[in-house]
Amino acid sequence: MRRQRNVKILATLGPASSSPEMIRRLFEAGADVFRLNFSHGSHADHRERFDIIRRLEEEYDRPIGILVDLQGPKLRVGRFAEGHVDLKAGAPFRLDLSREPGDHRRAPLPHPEILQALKPGTNLLLDDGRLCLTVSTCSDEFCETVVTTGGRLSDRKGVNVPDVVLPLSPLTRKDHEDLRFALELGVDWVALSFVQRPEDVAEARRIIGTRAAVLVKLEKPQAIDRLQELIDLADAVMVARGDLGVEMPPEDVPSVQKRIIGACRLAGKPVVVATQILDSMVHSPAPTRAEASDVATAVYDGADAVMLSAETASGSYPIEAVAMMDRIIRRVERDPLFRRIMNAQHPEPEATAPDAISAAAAQVAHTLSAAAIVTYTTSGSTALRAARERPEVPILCLTSKLETARRLAIAWGIHCVNTRDVRTFSEMVDKACRIAQREEIAESGQRLVVTAGVPFGTPGATNVLRVAWVGS
Repeated sequence: MRRQRNVKILATLGPASSSPEMIRRLFEAGADVFRLNFSHGSHADHRERFDIIRRLEEEYDRPIGILVDLQGPKLRVGRFAEGHVDLKAGAPFRLDLSREPGDHRRAPLPHPEILQALKPGTNLLLDDGRLCLTVSTCSDEFCETVVTTGGRLSDRKGVNVPDVVLPLSPLTRKDHEDLRFALELGVDWVALSFVQRPEDVAEARRIIGTRAAVLVKLEKPQAIDRLQELIDLADAVMVARGDLGVEMPPEDVPSVQKRIIGACRLAGKPVVVATQILDSMVHSPAPTRAEASDVATAVYDGADAVMLSAETASGSYPIEAVAMMDRIIRRVERDPLFRRIMNAQHPEPEATAPDAISAAAAQVAHTLSAAAIVTYTTSGSTALRAARERPEVPILCLTSKLETARRLAIAWGIHCVNTRDVRTFSEMVDKACRIAQREEIAESGQRLVVTAGVPFGTPGATNVLRVAWVGS
């Protein structure tokens, strides 16, 4: 089952999409990677969904990626005596460590880490940014604030602190338990929430090792300040626009999105655009025109993948949302403007043999009107270098490692096939031609551009380019 597009689709599973039949239909509609959101559901729920996906993968003989999204710290105010209060702009309001229920003058804030990091002038955003408080005085046990933007504040609403780096690990006790469970299952990707600095990624890396690839969610302004360092440490990056839009002005998010995508393309790291992609399709069978344009913008910018959250997890039209996403992507990629933009934004190859070979492969494929670029890879690096070039033809990735094939399901333009290793040049070419025909990527009489590393099986050693004819 070859997708007729390059940009991949991530679909989140949840109450609306947990049965074998629904997961099958999501895959058939176009989902390439499934997201298990550990902010919701039990381990038993996620194990069941994992098993369904792996059975589906075996049935279709098609590598499917599975991404686990860890919850991360959830910062919230405590409870109120009457369940809520109405805060007026200009009024004083106190936050403290007391467990006493709150009222119109104060509220419990059971997070000493926040209080320790505050300074006069710091802004606190409550309830997804609907309310704003400005700190006037503070200590390790309380802070006095002035209400800048008022409104109703209810029990357990979220707290965002956009102005400071909080002394918090991105991995809570729950996350450690969830991560241990996910790695035992054998997931392909682990998404880290609440990343503020490179040390946060290093902490997770020590636990994960090579058992899964690491996707860093960029959802805090402090992470954007360390963008290049985080990209260097990550295997992939997610533009988590929902949280970014709370912690920074909404008008800044589009330019930040473009900056992140551009930096990831330059580094050759997959980048996912997420949050409110087709939000109206949670309750409607069709998106707004603005949402369709939003998806198109991510595709024109060169994103590797786009992600559906509530649309497929809890919405009324999960299949329609994936099918609509698939149609929008395919339509954009057929636009002549799309190819001109990809060529104009083309990053220069690094001064290495693998990068030179990958750049040459894209050029040779264009010059000879080849049917595809075929990469042999063990670690996935050869295929990712080919994807960095954003070539005009499909990338057929042949790998002996099933885990590599599953991880590459998130990357732009790569169609993976899990196959046994080759030992000789002639075997390499013969296998490339046979599989390209079988996967309906090439026909008899067409040419393939084949890249590999010699000795075979050496990770990251792309040093061979071969043009092959597909026989009858």
